[in-house]
Amino acid sequence: MTCDHFPERAAETTTISIVIPAHNEAENLPVLLDELCNVLGSFGRLEIVCVDDGSTDNTFAVLFEMAQQNDRIKYVRLSRNFGHQAALRAGLSYSTGDCVISMDADMQHPVRLVPQMVEKWRDGYDVVLTLRSESDDLPYLKRLTSRLFYYLINALSDVHIDPGSADFRLLDRKVVEVINSLSEADFFLRGIIPWVGFKSCKLDYVPDRRRFGDTKYSLRKMISFAVSGVVSNSIQPLRLATILSAVISGMAGLYTLYALHIYFVYGRVVPGWASVVVAASFIGGLQLLVLGVVGEYIGRILKESRKRPGFVVSATNMEPGSKK
Repeated sequence: MTCDHFPERAAETTTISIVIPAHNEAENLPVLLDELCNVLGSFGRLEIVCVDDGSTDNTFAVLFEMAQQNDRIKYVRLSRNFGHQAALRAGLSYSTGDCVISMDADMQHPVRLVPQMVEKWRDGYDVVLTLRSESDDLPYLKRLTSRLFYYLINALSDVHIDPGSADFRLLDRKVVEVINSLSEADFFLRGIIPWVGFKSCKLDYVPDRRRFGDTKYSLRKMISFAVSGVVSNSIQPLRLATILSAVISGMAGLYTLYALHIYFVYGRVVPGWASVVVAASFIGGLQLLVLGVVGEYIGRILKESRKRPGFVVSATNMEPGSKK
Protein backbone atom coordinates (compact mmCIF):
# COMPACT_ATOMS: atom_id res chain seq x y z
CA MET A 1 0.00 0.00 0.00
CA THR A 2 1.45 3.34 -1.02
CA CYS A 3 1.89 6.01 1.64
CA ASP A 4 3.24 9.54 1.52
CA HIS A 5 6.46 10.32 3.35
CA PHE A 6 7.13 12.70 6.22
CA PRO A 7 10.27 13.58 8.24
CA GLU A 8 11.83 10.37 9.58
CA ARG A 9 12.23 9.47 13.26
CA ALA A 10 15.66 8.35 14.39
CA ALA A 11 15.90 4.64 15.21
CA GLU A 12 18.61 4.87 17.85
CA THR A 13 16.71 7.32 20.09
CA THR A 14 13.32 5.60 20.19
CA THR A 15 11.62 3.17 22.55
CA ILE A 16 9.02 0.81 21.13
CA SER A 17 6.24 -0.37 23.44
CA ILE A 18 4.12 -3.44 22.71
CA VAL A 19 0.83 -3.63 24.62
CA ILE A 20 -0.72 -7.11 24.86
CA PRO A 21 -4.05 -7.67 26.67
CA ALA A 22 -4.24 -11.28 27.81
CA HIS A 23 -7.03 -13.34 29.32
CA ASN A 24 -6.22 -17.02 29.92
CA GLU A 25 -3.35 -17.06 27.41
CA ALA A 26 -0.72 -18.92 29.44
CA GLU A 27 0.20 -21.18 26.51
CA ASN A 28 0.36 -18.50 23.81
CA LEU A 29 2.30 -15.82 25.72
CA PRO A 30 5.73 -17.53 25.91
CA VAL A 31 5.70 -18.16 22.16
CA LEU A 32 4.53 -14.63 21.35
CA LEU A 33 6.96 -12.87 23.70
CA ASP A 34 9.96 -14.86 22.45
CA GLU A 35 9.02 -14.10 18.85
CA LEU A 36 8.62 -10.38 19.58
CA CYS A 37 12.00 -10.19 21.30
CA ASN A 38 13.68 -11.98 18.40
CA VAL A 39 12.01 -9.96 15.63
CA LEU A 40 12.34 -6.55 17.30
CA GLY A 41 15.72 -7.03 18.95
CA SER A 42 17.39 -4.63 16.50
CA PHE A 43 14.63 -2.00 16.46
CA GLY A 44 15.91 0.17 19.31
CA ARG A 45 14.82 -0.11 22.94
CA LEU A 46 11.90 -2.48 23.48
CA GLU A 47 9.24 -2.60 26.18
CA ILE A 48 6.54 -5.31 26.19
CA VAL A 49 3.59 -4.46 28.47
CA CYS A 50 1.40 -7.52 29.09
CA VAL A 51 -1.93 -6.85 30.80
CA ASP A 52 -3.39 -9.84 32.63
CA ASP A 53 -7.13 -9.18 32.41
CA GLY A 54 -8.27 -11.26 35.37
CA SER A 55 -7.06 -14.60 34.03
CA THR A 56 -8.06 -17.77 35.86
CA ASP A 57 -5.26 -19.91 34.46
CA ASN A 58 -1.46 -19.63 34.77
CA THR A 59 -1.18 -16.42 32.74
CA PHE A 60 0.14 -14.22 35.53
CA ALA A 61 2.60 -16.85 36.77
CA VAL A 62 4.00 -17.10 33.24
CA LEU A 63 4.29 -13.32 32.95
CA PHE A 64 5.90 -12.97 36.36
CA GLU A 65 8.51 -15.61 35.60
CA MET A 66 9.34 -14.22 32.16
CA ALA A 67 9.61 -10.68 33.57
CA GLN A 68 12.18 -11.96 36.06
CA GLN A 69 14.26 -13.38 33.22
CA ASN A 70 13.85 -10.50 30.74
CA ASP A 71 13.73 -6.86 31.87
CA ARG A 72 12.03 -5.85 28.60
CA ILE A 73 8.90 -7.73 29.68
CA LYS A 74 6.55 -5.82 31.99
CA TYR A 75 3.30 -6.95 33.55
CA VAL A 76 0.14 -5.20 34.70
CA ARG A 77 -2.29 -7.43 36.54
CA LEU A 78 -5.92 -6.27 36.80
CA SER A 79 -7.90 -7.14 39.91
CA ARG A 80 -10.58 -8.90 37.84
CA ASN A 81 -11.71 -9.33 34.24
CA PHE A 82 -12.59 -5.80 33.09
CA GLY A 83 -12.77 -6.65 29.37
CA HIS A 84 -10.52 -6.31 26.35
CA GLN A 85 -10.95 -2.55 25.87
CA ALA A 86 -10.23 -1.82 29.54
CA ALA A 87 -7.10 -3.98 29.38
CA LEU A 88 -5.98 -2.08 26.29
CA ARG A 89 -6.56 1.18 28.13
CA ALA A 90 -4.48 -0.05 31.06
CA GLY A 91 -1.64 -1.02 28.75
CA LEU A 92 -1.66 2.35 27.01
CA SER A 93 -1.63 4.20 30.34
CA TYR A 94 1.40 2.22 31.58
CA SER A 95 3.37 2.22 28.32
CA THR A 96 6.38 4.53 28.05
CA GLY A 97 7.46 4.10 24.42
CA ASP A 98 7.78 6.75 21.74
CA CYS A 99 5.39 4.56 19.77
CA VAL A 100 2.97 1.95 21.12
CA ILE A 101 1.81 -1.14 19.24
CA SER A 102 -1.24 -3.01 20.53
CA MET A 103 -1.85 -6.62 19.57
CA ASP A 104 -3.72 -9.66 20.88
CA ALA A 105 -2.08 -12.54 22.70
CA ASP A 106 -3.68 -15.30 20.63
CA MET A 107 -0.98 -15.18 17.89
CA GLN A 108 -3.51 -14.19 15.21
CA HIS A 109 -1.90 -10.76 14.83
CA PRO A 110 1.28 -11.61 12.88
CA VAL A 111 4.53 -10.49 14.49
CA ARG A 112 6.10 -10.34 11.01
CA LEU A 113 4.01 -7.24 10.27
CA VAL A 114 5.35 -5.28 13.28
CA PRO A 115 8.64 -4.21 11.60
CA GLN A 116 6.65 -2.75 8.70
CA MET A 117 4.48 -0.83 11.15
CA VAL A 118 7.56 0.58 12.87
CA GLU A 119 9.07 1.60 9.52
CA LYS A 120 5.88 3.44 8.57
CA TRP A 121 6.02 5.25 11.91
CA ARG A 122 9.66 6.19 11.32
CA ASP A 123 8.58 7.58 7.95
CA GLY A 124 6.45 10.07 9.91
CA TYR A 125 3.04 8.48 10.40
CA ASP A 126 1.38 8.97 13.77
CA VAL A 127 -1.10 6.10 13.37
CA VAL A 128 -0.48 2.85 11.51
CA LEU A 129 -3.68 0.84 11.18
CA THR A 130 -4.07 -2.74 10.04
CA LEU A 131 -6.97 -4.18 8.06
CA ARG A 132 -7.71 -7.87 8.38
CA SER A 133 -8.31 -9.78 5.14
CA GLU A 134 -10.80 -12.63 5.39
CA SER A 135 -9.10 -16.00 5.04
CA ASP A 136 -10.81 -18.87 3.23
CA ASP A 137 -11.13 -20.96 6.39
CA LEU A 138 -13.01 -18.25 8.32
CA PRO A 139 -16.49 -19.58 9.25
CA TYR A 140 -19.35 -18.12 7.23
CA LEU A 141 -21.21 -16.95 10.35
CA LYS A 142 -18.12 -15.08 11.54
CA ARG A 143 -17.80 -13.34 8.15
CA LEU A 144 -21.48 -12.43 8.14
CA THR A 145 -21.50 -11.01 11.68
CA SER A 146 -18.28 -9.06 11.01
CA ARG A 147 -19.70 -7.46 7.85
CA LEU A 148 -22.99 -6.70 9.62
CA PHE A 149 -21.12 -5.13 12.55
CA TYR A 150 -19.16 -2.71 10.35
CA TYR A 151 -22.21 -1.91 8.21
CA LEU A 152 -24.33 -1.02 11.24
CA ILE A 153 -21.64 0.91 13.09
CA ASN A 154 -20.81 3.00 10.00
CA ALA A 155 -24.49 3.60 9.27
CA LEU A 156 -25.25 4.71 12.82
CA SER A 157 -21.95 6.19 14.02
CA ASP A 158 -20.48 9.65 13.53
CA VAL A 159 -17.06 8.21 12.63
CA HIS A 160 -16.06 5.81 9.85
CA ILE A 161 -14.42 2.54 10.83
CA ASP A 162 -12.85 0.53 8.01
CA PRO A 163 -14.16 -3.03 7.67
CA GLY A 164 -11.57 -5.46 8.94
CA SER A 165 -10.19 -3.02 11.52
CA ALA A 166 -8.84 -4.62 14.67
CA ASP A 167 -6.98 -3.57 17.81
CA PHE A 168 -3.69 -4.29 16.03
CA ARG A 169 -2.21 -0.85 15.42
CA LEU A 170 0.69 1.49 16.09
CA LEU A 171 0.20 4.85 17.83
CA ASP A 172 2.70 7.65 18.24
CA ARG A 173 3.32 8.89 21.79
CA LYS A 174 1.34 12.11 21.22
CA VAL A 175 -1.67 10.09 20.09
CA VAL A 176 -1.38 7.88 23.18
CA GLU A 177 -1.26 10.97 25.39
CA VAL A 178 -4.49 12.27 23.85
CA ILE A 179 -6.19 8.90 24.38
CA ASN A 180 -4.94 8.69 27.98
CA SER A 181 -6.38 12.15 28.65
CA LEU A 182 -9.92 10.98 27.81
CA SER A 183 -12.01 10.28 30.89
CA GLU A 184 -15.01 8.53 29.36
CA ALA A 185 -16.11 5.30 30.96
CA ASP A 186 -17.18 3.61 27.70
CA PHE A 187 -13.86 3.06 25.94
CA PHE A 188 -14.20 1.96 22.31
CA LEU A 189 -10.74 2.42 20.82
CA ARG A 190 -11.71 1.60 17.23
CA GLY A 191 -14.03 4.60 17.28
CA ILE A 192 -11.65 6.87 19.19
CA ILE A 193 -8.77 6.44 16.71
CA PRO A 194 -10.57 8.00 13.69
CA TRP A 195 -12.00 10.67 16.00
CA VAL A 196 -8.59 11.91 17.20
CA GLY A 197 -7.30 12.21 13.63
CA PHE A 198 -3.51 12.53 13.00
CA LYS A 199 -1.58 11.26 9.96
CA SER A 200 -2.42 7.63 9.36
CA CYS A 201 -1.45 4.74 7.11
CA LYS A 202 -3.06 1.33 6.59
CA LEU A 203 -1.53 -2.09 6.11
CA ASP A 204 -3.37 -5.24 5.05
CA TYR A 205 -2.73 -8.61 6.66
CA VAL A 206 -4.07 -12.15 6.77
CA PRO A 207 -4.52 -13.34 10.37
CA ASP A 208 -2.58 -16.36 11.57
CA ARG A 209 -4.25 -19.29 13.26
CA ARG A 210 -4.70 -19.24 17.02
CA ARG A 211 -1.97 -21.46 18.48
CA PHE A 212 -3.63 -22.58 21.71
CA GLY A 213 -7.03 -22.21 23.39
CA ASP A 214 -10.32 -20.87 22.11
CA THR A 215 -11.60 -17.41 21.30
CA LYS A 216 -12.75 -15.36 24.30
CA TYR A 217 -15.43 -13.51 22.29
CA SER A 218 -18.79 -15.17 22.79
CA LEU A 219 -21.90 -14.07 20.89
CA ARG A 220 -23.06 -12.13 23.95
CA LYS A 221 -19.74 -10.28 24.17
CA MET A 222 -19.79 -9.49 20.46
CA ILE A 223 -23.30 -8.03 20.69
CA SER A 224 -22.30 -5.99 23.75
CA PHE A 225 -19.19 -4.79 21.92
CA ALA A 226 -21.27 -3.71 18.91
CA VAL A 227 -23.82 -1.86 21.05
CA SER A 228 -21.04 -0.12 22.97
CA GLY A 229 -19.35 0.87 19.71
CA VAL A 230 -22.49 2.52 18.36
CA VAL A 231 -23.74 4.18 21.54
CA SER A 232 -20.34 5.51 22.62
CA ASN A 233 -19.66 7.15 19.26
CA SER A 234 -23.01 8.46 18.08
CA ILE A 235 -26.45 9.77 19.01
CA GLN A 236 -27.89 8.56 15.72
CA PRO A 237 -29.99 5.81 17.41
CA LEU A 238 -31.72 8.51 19.48
CA ARG A 239 -32.45 10.50 16.33
CA LEU A 240 -33.70 7.35 14.59
CA ALA A 241 -35.97 6.63 17.56
CA THR A 242 -37.36 10.17 17.33
CA ILE A 243 -38.00 9.79 13.59
CA LEU A 244 -39.72 6.42 14.07
CA SER A 245 -41.90 7.87 16.81
CA ALA A 246 -42.86 10.79 14.56
CA VAL A 247 -43.69 8.50 11.63
CA ILE A 248 -45.82 6.15 13.72
CA SER A 249 -47.59 9.07 15.39
CA GLY A 250 -48.33 10.53 11.96
CA MET A 251 -49.74 7.23 10.74
CA ALA A 252 -51.91 6.94 13.85
CA GLY A 253 -53.18 10.48 13.26
CA LEU A 254 -54.08 9.70 9.65
CA TYR A 255 -55.88 6.55 10.73
CA THR A 256 -57.86 8.59 13.28
CA LEU A 257 -58.89 11.10 10.58
CA TYR A 258 -59.92 8.23 8.32
CA ALA A 259 -62.07 6.70 11.08
CA LEU A 260 -63.74 10.05 11.79
CA HIS A 261 -64.39 10.59 8.09
CA ILE A 262 -66.08 7.19 7.77
CA TYR A 263 -68.18 7.82 10.88
CA PHE A 264 -69.46 11.30 9.98
CA VAL A 265 -69.83 10.78 6.22
CA TYR A 266 -71.21 7.24 6.14
CA GLY A 267 -72.53 7.00 9.71
CA ARG A 268 -70.88 3.72 10.57
CA VAL A 269 -67.93 2.52 12.61
CA VAL A 270 -64.90 1.15 10.78
CA PRO A 271 -64.88 -2.66 11.17
CA GLY A 272 -61.75 -4.66 11.90
CA TRP A 273 -60.85 -4.94 15.55
CA ALA A 274 -58.05 -7.35 14.69
CA SER A 275 -56.22 -4.68 12.72
CA VAL A 276 -56.62 -2.28 15.63
CA VAL A 277 -55.12 -4.81 18.03
CA VAL A 278 -52.19 -5.45 15.65
CA ALA A 279 -51.59 -1.72 15.27
CA ALA A 280 -51.74 -1.19 19.03
CA SER A 281 -49.29 -4.06 19.60
CA PHE A 282 -46.93 -2.68 16.96
CA ILE A 283 -47.01 0.80 18.47
CA GLY A 284 -46.49 -0.64 21.97
CA GLY A 285 -43.51 -2.67 20.76
CA LEU A 286 -42.05 0.40 19.08
CA GLN A 287 -42.43 2.38 22.29
CA LEU A 288 -40.54 -0.29 24.21
CA LEU A 289 -37.81 -0.25 21.57
CA VAL A 290 -37.46 3.52 21.83
CA LEU A 291 -37.38 3.29 25.63
CA GLY A 292 -34.65 0.63 25.35
CA VAL A 293 -32.53 2.90 23.14
CA VAL A 294 -33.01 5.81 25.54
CA GLY A 295 -32.20 3.47 28.43
CA GLU A 296 -28.86 2.55 26.86
CA TYR A 297 -27.84 6.20 26.81
CA ILE A 298 -29.17 6.88 30.31
CA GLY A 299 -27.21 3.88 31.60
CA ARG A 300 -24.03 5.27 30.09
CA ILE A 301 -24.74 8.69 31.59
CA LEU A 302 -25.00 6.95 34.97
CA LYS A 303 -21.66 5.22 34.41
CA GLU A 304 -20.01 8.51 33.45
CA SER A 305 -21.47 10.28 36.50
CA ARG A 306 -19.96 7.69 38.85
CA LYS A 307 -16.46 8.57 37.59
CA ARG A 308 -15.13 5.13 38.43
CA PRO A 309 -11.81 4.12 36.84
CA GLY A 310 -12.02 1.84 33.84
CA PHE A 311 -9.78 -0.75 35.52
CA VAL A 312 -8.14 -1.58 38.86
CA VAL A 313 -4.53 -2.78 39.00
CA SER A 314 -3.60 -5.35 41.64
CA ALA A 315 0.07 -5.88 40.72
CA THR A 316 2.65 -4.41 38.34
CA ASN A 317 6.39 -3.96 37.94
CA MET A 318 6.21 -0.49 36.38
CA GLU A 319 4.86 3.01 36.97
CA PRO A 320 2.02 4.50 34.85
CA GLY A 321 3.44 6.32 31.83
CA SER A 322 6.83 6.92 33.43
CA LYS A 323 9.76 7.63 31.14
CA LYS A 324 12.95 5.70 31.67
